[in-house]
Amino acid sequence: MKRWLSFVLGSLLVFSTISPVAANEERKNDLGLAEKAKSAILIERDTGTVLYEKNSNEKLPPASMTKVMTMLLIMEALDSGKITMDEKVRTSEHAASMGGSQIFLEPGEEMTVKEMLQGIAIGSGNDASVAMAEHIAGSEEEFVKMMNDKTKELGLKNTNFQNPTGLPAQDHYSSASDMAVMAKELLKYETITDFTGLYEAYLRENTDKKFWLVNTNRLVKFYDGVDGLKTGFTHEAKYCLTATAKKDGMRVIAVVFGAPTPKDRNAQISKMLDYAFAKYKTHPMYDKDSVIAKATVSKGQNNKVEVVTSESISLLTQKGEKIDDVEKKITINDKIQAPLKKGDKVGHLRLVKNGKVLVDSPLVVKEDVDKASWWTLYKRTFGAFAKLN
Repeated sequence: MKRWLSFVLGSLLVFSTISPVAANEERKNDLGLAEKAKSAILIERDTGTVLYEKNSNEKLPPASMTKVMTMLLIMEALDSGKITMDEKVRTSEHAASMGGSQIFLEPGEEMTVKEMLQGIAIGSGNDASVAMAEHIAGSEEEFVKMMNDKTKELGLKNTNFQNPTGLPAQDHYSSASDMAVMAKELLKYETITDFTGLYEAYLRENTDKKFWLVNTNRLVKFYDGVDGLKTGFTHEAKYCLTATAKKDGMRVIAVVFGAPTPKDRNAQISKMLDYAFAKYKTHPMYDKDSVIAKATVSKGQNNKVEVVTSESISLLTQKGEKIDDVEKKITINDKIQAPLKKGDKVGHLRLVKNGKVLVDSPLVVKEDVDKASWWTLYKRTFGAFAKLN
């Protein structure tokens, strides 16, 4: 059994004018925010607090909202250094054969990761999604395994993927609640909105096959603050959208499954966003990658590593409410052993009031720590012995 080292930095964070949001009771009532959708959910991104939900755990076909997970795995690969934005991705015969929405890749055609990501985020390209899946995992099938492994890691119970595109397939499903969690995770990579928030872009600009991309998410242009994430449509799924918007420092995520028309889909999302921004307020505490502590690493090339926040951390309140006596509790594993990869989880930061956890966010290592060589360990041991004597 691992032992955990817990300590409290600063006994109290005192705010004289804020209080914790109590969304649980209110969200049980049908506020009429998604009347024309099969299921829906509205959450605040930093805390994950559910502000509204309707049939949010129902398993439904997600269509191209599937690409939220596809983009998440791409961003993870970029963050870990496995791939870079400038490297070339070759299009296979299989990737080029994808139907539905596409950027019309030809077999053997190469584009950079950045261009492929634009094709997915803006144009919902099925061909680009499969090309990236094969580039990262070696095959589409292996990438789908990665997708489903990630759902397990995130604790999602109502999601199963059969492809990285969202094209109709048996036993391919998700839920509004699960999709919101995936979107929350994707938004940890703040540069993703540089892609999903673009209304238009061009591919193959310096060729005679110049291709104009227009965002399938029209709210990017027509709702102030919307900068993502992903639409979806099939005849089975109807019109779907996982959207995110940021105003006055608060970012929210709204998900709709099964709206009858694109106009209805956009109206339901807009109504939920209006509700969130009218009623709630966030109070930023930490930016992503804020240094929280230094931890000791056993048998590492470096024997110390900085521990940082894995995401933005905020407190959420209803507008005009008060909060006080909030404790900041930091827990770091006292058995951290090399090798470590950047982003490995080594603890938690919790914001607690009256024994209730308001925020529980993972803490991660800032950089890789390789395992120390025997010579490094010998010198370290010898040095410690000499100092003792």
